[in-house]
Amino acid sequence: MKRSSDIGRRTRNVAFLGLASLIVSACGAIPAGHSNQSQRPQASAGLGSFDPTPSAQQCFSELGRANVRFSPLPNRRFSGGCSQIDSIKLLDVGADVTNLGPVKCELAGKFAAWTEYAVKRAARKYLGSDLKRIETMGSYSCRNIAGSGKLSQHAHANAIDVSGFVLADGRRITVENNWKSGRQEMQFLAAIHSSACKRFGTVLSPNYNAAHRDHFHLDMSGSGYCR
Repeated sequence: MKRSSDIGRRTRNVAFLGLASLIVSACGAIPAGHSNQSQRPQASAGLGSFDPTPSAQQCFSELGRANVRFSPLPNRRFSGGCSQIDSIKLLDVGADVTNLGPVKCELAGKFAAWTEYAVKRAARKYLGSDLKRIETMGSYSCRNIAGSGKLSQHAHANAIDVSGFVLADGRRITVENNWKSGRQEMQFLAAIHSSACKRFGTVLSPNYNAAHRDHFHLDMSGSGYCR
């Protein structure tokens, strides 16, 4: 009996260590985001807990029904007020996405729908090619809004900075180079910007200020602020 008990205990220990390893690997790579925005030091918070709110549980179900592949992440809080609550790691939105770290579930759902119903369709309509990849400058980053003492929505995994798009035919469209250059490219960017303004709480483009000259900032705060 003692031998069986020892084997069972060792098996449980191995299983626990495996789960801990998976959680750490899921949360380990967090993009720094846009380099022009001030950075805040991030303290280690250890392992968080998987305790999604009821609204997050509903969001997880909706993402599943939309065939969006994702992995829920543990809730974590950091020094300075930064947090990752009800966030996920997006695995598949129907196109490759670069540099994307933890994202709040609601934002992830809007981003997946924007990709499927706006970006993909606009790429075919204005550029005559399928979308292959969306390039981002990241999502979660524990930092303030540039030039202020207020935390950015990035500090709560509630924002994504989108910088460019790669097409199946090899062309690369970027906000920095094509916001005001190339008729078809400009039409494409204007169309997806307009669609983003109908989906996200706040959308900032090069029209907002120089800090956004090279990307679209998309977040779920506000109530339709669009620049």
